Amino acid sequence: MANITIAIDCMGGDFGPSVTIPAIKYVLDNRTKEKPATGDTVDFQLFGQLENIESELNTLKFNDRTKISLHQSDDDVLMTDKPSLALKNKKSSSMRLALESVRDGRAHACVSAGNTGALMAVSRFVLKMLPGIDRPAIISALPTSKNGQVYLLDLGANVECNEKRLAQFAIMGNELCKGLDGVNSPKVGLLNVGEEEIKGSQKLRQAAALINKLDDVEYIGFVEGNQIFSGDYQVIVTDGFTGNNVLKASEGLSEFLLEKIKHAFQRNWWTKLIGLLAKPMLNLFKDEINPERYNGACLIGLRGVVIKSHGSANVHATVCAIEEAILQAKQKVPSKIRASLESAQINLQRVQ
Repeated sequence: MANITIAIDCMGGDFGPSVTIPAIKYVLDNRTKEKPATGDTVDFQLFGQLENIESELNTLKFNDRTKISLHQSDDDVLMTDKPSLALKNKKSSSMRLALESVRDGRAHACVSAGNTGALMAVSRFVLKMLPGIDRPAIISALPTSKNGQVYLLDLGANVECNEKRLAQFAIMGNELCKGLDGVNSPKVGLLNVGEEEIKGSQKLRQAAALINKLDDVEYIGFVEGNQIFSGDYQVIVTDGFTGNNVLKASEGLSEFLLEKIKHAFQRNWWTKLIGLLAKPMLNLFKDEINPERYNGACLIGLRGVVIKSHGSANVHATVCAIEEAILQAKQKVPSKIRASLESAQINLQRVQ
């Protein structure tokens, strides 16, 4: 049985409390109905402008407040704020206060839809890095054709990465996959322009050599872009520039496919009839590739759990981010990554 407390940056993102509060209510209501067999309980700390939060709570008739506590913030980190501004001048922001709650042990994880650069900078300053890790990476799961998922990192935190940082990503992604998905030996690949060992830049070839020396990582080799969704890999490592573009392209492709399918079934009465008959399967397909389902990227490498929700996330997507935070907090992902780093068979200095 675990008692999990999640700190929520209610003011982050494009919609603030109008999205975060309904999402929290949904999570609490759903857990009350399901009554998890594990007996786990979840509480929430809500950080932000109390007037706005209270207004949303009253609108939703959020009468039972035994599972939530409210905390006033004096500043908001805007989506346009530079990371340095958020770090130096907004020490009482909802983002900063939520992260400090994790640092002080009052919460087990933080969820924010705020400015990514600011969240990265403030998280790194407040929570600090795990030993042997230079910088946090952003990692998230993507669907695969084999009904599983693949973890891709980095998704934009580190635009340029040397071979040592890519090796660190491999260690972190490997441990996260083991902890969250229960995979004993995840298959780890390094994204490249070809599978052959001679392909790619010198940096990628050097990274491959480093990762291959990690005894606790089952390194499979280079991965091409068309293999990302194959299900043959559980973790794929790349730099932040490439990873972010892969993520955005996959989100755009899912929207493209759904629109094309929708228009295809609206051509005439016959296609409309087929579409009606196929609606259950189409809804299942839509759910499988819906980016909202995979909202909630982890800032991995920190001494605490920080989940980044998409800035434009709706209630459903925010629920997914909160559930991801609960899962990672319960699995104690940072502690497992730290143990993996400490038990690595190679000298950590070689991947720093």
